[in-house]
Amino acid sequence: MGTRRIKFDLLIHDLKTPLAVIEAGITSLIERSEKYGPLTEKQQKVLKRALRNTKITQTLVNDAMEIGRSSEGIIHTHRFSLSNLIEQSLVELFDLIDYRSAESVKDCVTLAALKETLSERNIILHVDENLWCQEVHLDEGKIRQILRNLLNNALKYRKTMIEIGIESNEKSLFLSVRDDGEGIPAEYHQKIFECYFQMNGEQTHCVRGHGLGLAGVMVLLEDMGGKLSLESDLGKGAKFLVEVPLNRAT
Repeated sequence: MGTRRIKFDLLIHDLKTPLAVIEAGITSLIERSEKYGPLTEKQQKVLKRALRNTKITQTLVNDAMEIGRSSEGIIHTHRFSLSNLIEQSLVELFDLIDYRSAESVKDCVTLAALKETLSERNIILHVDENLWCQEVHLDEGKIRQILRNLLNNALKYRKTMIEIGIESNEKSLFLSVRDDGEGIPAEYHQKIFECYFQMNGEQTHCVRGHGLGLAGVMVLLEDMGGKLSLESDLGKGAKFLVEVPLNRAT
């Protein structure tokens, strides 16, 4: 692992600074017309697309760094509320694909308001009010990355809607994400957890490019003692279930 791993980690780390510079430059061009001059509508559209893809790349870099830390056994736990976990995961996701939805989620101050906002986007949130206010002691960054990856996949492959479920008992936190897409045949269930796997070209009705996302989820969960399972079949959508042991430290 040695030298190759070190070079990879350095590369990932060194990508952060130029990406931040690119983001700052594009943002300045968009928001500071008094300094850099006015933009046409087409120019704004191009720059906003470039900014969105820069943020996507930043997210991938941060995710890769988190997976690397997790593989080395680095865990940072603290207490946080489940409401904050879900809201921040949604904001991070929508920031990359739908800025207006991200702002709408930020404006929600109650669970009822959030459920309504998500329902307007065909996302159904199942969580008990008492559990919503509960605090847990886990690695929040890793859990957010896991949930964001699963939500991103569900949004890609749904036909009309997705469902998010949150449950808990004395020992574990359970998260589930279900889409109503074409589903995954049983013979592919194990394969999709491998890096960069995609169904062959003949399966055009259900090609899924989960790639590093699910493989990364597996790494993060394994290092927290958790597990990921899948319920799906062709034509029946896909439901990913996450179980994470709760750390009872205070």
